[in-house]
Order: sequence, then structure tokens, then C-alpha cells
Amino acid sequence: MKKLLSLPSNLVNCISDIVPQWSEESWFCTSDPADSRLGSGAGTAWLLDRYEQSGARDSSNKKIIIHAGGQSRRLPAYAPIGKVFTPIPVMRWAVGEKIDQTLLDLQMPLYEKIMLQAPEKLNTLIASGDVCIRANSRLPQIPADADVVCYGMWVDATLASHHGVFMNPIESPEELDFMLQKPSPARLAELSQTHLFLMDIGLWLLSDKALELLRRRSHNPDGSYRFYDLYSEFGCALGKNPSADDEEINRLKVVIIPLSDGEFYHFGTSRELLSSTLALQNLVADQRLVFHRSTKPGRAQYIQNCMVDSSRLTAANTNIWIENACVGPKWLLRSNHIITGVPRNDWQIDLPDSVCVDMVPVGEKGWAIRPYGYDDAMRGSTSADTTLWMGKPVTEWCLRHGVTMPEADLQSAPIFPVITNPDDAECIINWMVSDASDTRARELWMNAEKLSADMLLDNANLRRAQEQRIEFQRNNISLLGRNYNRSVFYQLDLDHLATLMQRENVPAPAPVDGNAPVEFQIRNAILRGRLLNDKSESERAFRTLRDAILETAQSKPVLPTTDVYSDQIVWGRSPVRIDVAGGWTDTPPYSLFNGGKVVNLAVELNGQPPLQVFVKPAPHRQIILRSIDLGASETIDDYETLLDFKRVNSPFSIPKAALALCGFAPGFCEKNYRTLRQQLDDFGFGIEITLLSAVPAGSGLGTSSILAATVLGALNDFCRLGWGESEIGTRTLVLEQLLTSGGGWQDQYGGLLGGVKLLETSTGILQQPSVNWLTGALFADPEFAPCHLLYYTGVTRTAKHILQEIVQRMFLNSGSTLTLLGEMKEHAIDTAAAIQRRDFTAYGKAVAKTWIQNQKLDSGTNPDSVKRIIKLVEDYTLGLKLPGAGGGGFLYMVAKDTDAASRIRRILQENTPNPRARMVEMSLCRKGLQISRS
Repeated sequence: MKKLLSLPSNLVNCISDIVPQWSEESWFCTSDPADSRLGSGAGTAWLLDRYEQSGARDSSNKKIIIHAGGQSRRLPAYAPIGKVFTPIPVMRWAVGEKIDQTLLDLQMPLYEKIMLQAPEKLNTLIASGDVCIRANSRLPQIPADADVVCYGMWVDATLASHHGVFMNPIESPEELDFMLQKPSPARLAELSQTHLFLMDIGLWLLSDKALELLRRRSHNPDGSYRFYDLYSEFGCALGKNPSADDEEINRLKVVIIPLSDGEFYHFGTSRELLSSTLALQNLVADQRLVFHRSTKPGRAQYIQNCMVDSSRLTAANTNIWIENACVGPKWLLRSNHIITGVPRNDWQIDLPDSVCVDMVPVGEKGWAIRPYGYDDAMRGSTSADTTLWMGKPVTEWCLRHGVTMPEADLQSAPIFPVITNPDDAECIINWMVSDASDTRARELWMNAEKLSADMLLDNANLRRAQEQRIEFQRNNISLLGRNYNRSVFYQLDLDHLATLMQRENVPAPAPVDGNAPVEFQIRNAILRGRLLNDKSESERAFRTLRDAILETAQSKPVLPTTDVYSDQIVWGRSPVRIDVAGGWTDTPPYSLFNGGKVVNLAVELNGQPPLQVFVKPAPHRQIILRSIDLGASETIDDYETLLDFKRVNSPFSIPKAALALCGFAPGFCEKNYRTLRQQLDDFGFGIEITLLSAVPAGSGLGTSSILAATVLGALNDFCRLGWGESEIGTRTLVLEQLLTSGGGWQDQYGGLLGGVKLLETSTGILQQPSVNWLTGALFADPEFAPCHLLYYTGVTRTAKHILQEIVQRMFLNSGSTLTLLGEMKEHAIDTAAAIQRRDFTAYGKAVAKTWIQNQKLDSGTNPDSVKRIIKLVEDYTLGLKLPGAGGGGFLYMVAKDTDAASRIRRILQENTPNPRARMVEMSLCRKGLQISRS
């Protein structure tokens, strides 16, 4: 989808220099015509016209339009770049945010999510650039037949009176009756007997038909643009009983969607900049969810991209915002200050309460000094006593300073002096904000070129401002890294941070102390590995994670003891699993710090549990390992051979590691034995383990994990260890770490536990899922069972390498990866709900969505060889996916119906892609791991 921005004209000319990640493939920007007020309606038409005239094309019709131009009178600090690019501090509770994030970064995820969900005819989303909207639950369904969809929030009458309001009949609250602009609380109270009201949050979806009407209304008969407002004119003509008359617009179908638990944060004024940031920062009060343990000395103090002697800030300094500025030890601050743009200095500044300072680079060497009041509206005549500047009447300021101002609106009055010698700024700032007696400062002000706030919009040198911001940011990154335990450093999007640090030549952080929390050690190592291109550092990250998980097993050593007859066999067998939603959210480190949610089902292949393990006593004090499917065997006589299990593709890595975890190795056994033979003497006999895996390698069905769980389950019974399913599952996770193959917990639980289930874990090193059993009706009932098809593609791929790529992004807190994993967890809940409703179509579509998510996470999960197979059958399916990590193995398909299933079978039989490819019969297994004795 294409994102279209309306921005200040000065920014449009240098956008790629100011916003490094700007991409013309995804974004387009322009500014409103000079000296012409268009309003949000005509502004939308103008923006679309400019986009179309640019010759740019987008493969998708979907567009997001954000209005971020305007004068920004009440938030002067970010007027030249547009409020949408206001730098926003990283939330103390968030993981994966960018150190240089802006308001736009907070806005876009919701807007993109809405557009991905929007029906085909609703192709345009329009939003305001000075708000942040959060939706804390799944977005409501968007009706496919609507022409206009408006999102609203339930608020009190006082807040609603400052915004547009949707008035909906009590009996049908989703239908718009009429819209009002800033109605009084009294008016809302009067209407409350018959209507409900929702505040308009400026988030509208328009169909092509509605958009065309909006564009037509934005032009005069001669084709020129006229002022036309989306909300007060177009909006007020919507509804059953609209307050404005426009027959064509009246006929549009309008739906109001409440964001019931949504949050609305306005960044339209200086005061709101602080209050909204404070509210966002305080969304999470649980200290366990905050990485660092530092606290600010005062309320609402936000310091970023700057040089500040923060030790001088106390609890008395409330509402402080310092960004892209140097505030030295000689500055005397109070409260309600926004300080931006100030270059390096050693000035002595006495800043009165509620006075702000902005220094705007002009030309190649000049600086405009712009003081203003925290609550200034920057509106009104310079000759009126009611017009406030720096919180006081502008006429009073002129009288006290012995100057006159030309008659003008304050916004267009040339009152901000331009200096070329930064040292002159000290006396001029003090004179303008407090010390009116300084005659030299007055003379400098009088003789200086002066610009108005409007003129600064066009004359600000945004490149210089950005260069200064980057210089301050470079120093801040190093400082944050050194003080990681009291900063947000290791909760940042480290993937993005590494790119930024390399671009700006910021040195890598030093290794953290070995006593630091595990999450800091892991992220320090992975960041250093990325920055230094040092593989050993990346390996240290994986090793630290592995050691943390292994500690859970080594802290609970066991003593295996004989519990079988000398001629008895313990027989374990397990189904395999198909993951249908939430895969990857079970994988450390993501699951350790966020918890996971997975829906999977246990299945038998060709009527049998395909993974089987046989354990029996051996006559000699040895361990004998056999594999029926591989035709291999090995005899173990010592600990050294037993502990050689880290070789990938070794036929007996799994049983060796399982034996160690069951106490047949130093470090895992309660007793100390000098040799393996001594331990087996004490045990009473040797051990023979035979494996059968009737599943091709690289199947994607969780084979290796479930086989490991089956071995552990059989040895648990054989050695009288007393483990339940949960402990077997946990030990399997540890086993995979021993093998350095990594992996999550869903595979083993998918086979240990039969049937269909939603598995969920909370945060913590010990991952023990809670199980929510789901109905098996969609998989076992005669109507649906034939529609579930499993096809072996004959294409294999080693999951370990896929796993390492994705886990590395988890280590790096990649914002896009974490966001996608969060969406996958939500999708697991939705998929479980579809299964419980016995909604076969919804389930099939859920599988299709899972496949899309998997491909977003790993673009290599769908290689060309698999794409060719999918293309043959996809029209006959509701959804399909490669189970597991993808890249090959089995293809799981949900056919639309039994006729479609028959067609799929015939097509694949007639178009076999390779000699190994074949259909495999699958059936739901309700029993999971089974252990029995001869």
C-alpha cells in the first residue's frame, strides 16, 4: 500500500535527507499550495491529484493519507518538520522501539493493520498527523458494504466537546444519525435521551465512490480548489438525519466502529506533547515489565538527542522536554519548558516558568531565536491586550522592552531575531524572556533580521537541524550503552540501532558484566556480533541463552534406577503435530520474555503413530543404540562417547542427549560416578534403545522434538524418574539446547498431548504451557475429515539454519519481527475460536493467514519448488501451509469440500514433482504419547 503525506513545503524539498528510511516506493509527499487554505477535504483531493500527476504507481489500490502540514501554532518546536515527525521517547515498558522513532512510527502500525483488514471497496484511509491512536484488542470487523467507515471512542462529554462527535441512535449504535462539530456538554446531555455519542478520532475509511464525491466537492465549477473540510462539511452531510444537506453524500452508507478499549493521544499543543507522552509512558505500571530500574527525579521529564546536565533536574522541575539541544550547568530551569534546537553552548540562562526556547537554523550559519509560552496559541493581533506571548500580553512585553511591533497576527509578526554569532544568543534569550534592562541585547534584537513563525516554516535549514540532532544522538547512544542497567538501551530495536550505529560510526558497547541479567548479556553479545562482524559474539549470545535453559535441568539432577524385568521392553509411541497458528511464538528468546500462543493438532500417519521407541535391558554394561529407519547402530562404553551428541545429523544425537538428561552423565545425576560402566553396574544392567521414525527427514511435523520427547518418556518409565508430561516437555526443550539446534516447546507438546489444543505460556525461563483443549469436530467428523490433506513434497530443508536466522532477529528486538510475532499470538486466539465455533470456512482461512504470516517472518519458507506445487492446487483450498519452519517437507491443505479434496488428490497424482513426492493419509490422534510394557 502507498502512504501519502501532506507536509510543510520546506520539508518536502529535503525529505530524504531528514528521514533516512524514506522510500519513494512506499511513500509520497507534497505540501498544500502556498497562500491557500484547503481544509482536510480539499487537502485530500490536492494530495491525490499531485500523487497521480507525479506518475507514481502502486500495485495496490490501498492508500493511507496523513495530513501533517499546517502552521502548528500551538506546537512551535516541530512546526518546520511537521508534527508527524516529532521525536517520541522510547516507552520504558516497550521492547523493539527505535531510538529515533517519531510520532509517525507510532501511528503507522494501526493504520496498516486497518488497511490490511479493509474490504476490497474501501481503499483509502485518511488520518490526522498529530494524534496517536492505540487499539488494545482485535479490531472489529469492517462491513463490506459500507461507503464510509469512521472510528470513534467512548469519552465523556467534556472531552467530546472539543472534537467532532458521532450521534448514533440508542437502538442502533453502529449507524450514524448525524455528526456535530464541538457540541457543548449541555447539548450532548440534551441529546443523551435518544442518542449515544462517540468522539471522532479522525480515522476514516472511504470507498472509491465516497472518495470521488469528496474530490468533486473540493473543486469550484471552474476546476480550481476551494476550501472543503472532511469533518465539518463532508462529515456533517453523512447519516440518516444529517446536519448538512448534500443529497449524494446523504445516500452514502456510513458505519461507525467504536474502538471500545482504544486510547487517543493528541499531540497538537506544547502541553499535549508532554501530557500525551507522559500518559503513554505510564501505560504500564508493573515494574516487572520494565527492563531498567531507574526513576526520574521529577514528573514528565523527557530528554533525548541532547547534551544536558541532568543532575540539576529535581522533583521541582515538572513538564520538561529537551530535544536536539544543549542545556549546560549554568541554565536555571523551572517547569513547563520545551527546549529544542539549541546548539552547544556554555551560556547562563534564567528561564522563567512556562517559557520555552527554540533555536531554528537559518541559512548556512544563522540561528533564529524563538522563545514562546508553554500555552501560547500564537494567534491574535500584536496590538491586542488579549494576545499572549510567553504567557503574557504581547503589548506588555513591548512596553517593558521599549519596542514596537507592526500590526499583524502574532503568527505572522517578525519578532524572532536571526543571529550568526551563537555567543550573542545568551544575552538575547535572557533579554527576551526575563532581563529587559540589557541594552546591548535590545540593540542586537533591534538590528537583527527578524522572522515570523510563518517565515520560519519556509526558511528553517532542516538539514542543519538534523545534522545537530544526529551528533547529539551519537553521543547519547554511547551514554545509554554504558548505563544499560538504568536505560532503555537493550530494549531498543537493536537491529535498527546497529544500522544507525554503523552509519554514524558509533563504537560497539563494551561487553557487559557476567553477573548482569541474562537478557542484557544476550543482547549485548548479539549487538556486538552484528557491529563487529564477530561470529564468536553471536555464538556467545546463543550460548548464554542455552546455559540459562540448561540450568533448569542441571539444578534438578536425577538418579535413574531399575524398574523393569530383565526381559521386559518399554515401548513408547507418539503422533506428529501440525501447527496451524502461532508457530515461532513458542521459540526462545521470544517466548521467555513475551510468552507464546500456539494452536496445533496431533496426527497419525497412515493410521499409525509414526514415532516409536523401544527400551530394554542389555546383558552387558553398555548402552546400545539402534535406528530401524536409518539402519545404523552404535555401542557406548564411556561418558565421553555418550556426551558427543552435538554433531548435527548424527543418527544418535537425540538418545545420547536424552540419556544425559535422565541422569546417565555427570552434572545431571545425583550421584557421582567415575565411569559409565560403574554407573551401569549400580543400575543393574546395560540399556538398549531402538528408534523408529517413519517420517522423512525435514518433514516440518516436529519429528525431532517429538522423537526426543518419546525417548525421554520411554526412559522416564524405564528408569522410574516419575516425570509427568510437563516435565518431559521441559526436558525436551533443554535437550534441544544441548544439541545446539534450539527450538521452541510447541513441537514436543504437539506430540505429547493428543487432539487439538491451544497452548499458552507466560514469561520466564521455565516454559510450561497451559493447555486449552479444543473440539476435534472439524478434523474427525465425516463431513470434514476428508478435507484435511497431507502431501509430502519431497523437498527438505534443515530447520536449524532457519531457526538461527529468526532467533537472531528476536535477540536483536527487531521491531518488525516482534510486531509480527505479537500478531501471530493474536491469530492463534482467533484460530482457536474458529475451531471452537466449528466454523470450517473460518478455520481454513485462518490456516491461509498463518501461511502469509510465516512467509513474512521468513521469505525463504516458500521456495520455488514448493510454489509450483501450491499453484496447482491453491484454487481448491481454503488455506494451506508448510508445517513447521517451512521450506519443504509436508504440505498441509484444507480443501474447500470433499469434491475439491478429490480434485487435489488427482492433480497431485498426475503432476508428481519428484520421485519422493506422495500423498500421506492423516488422521487426528486423540491420545498423544503412549507408553506401555511387554
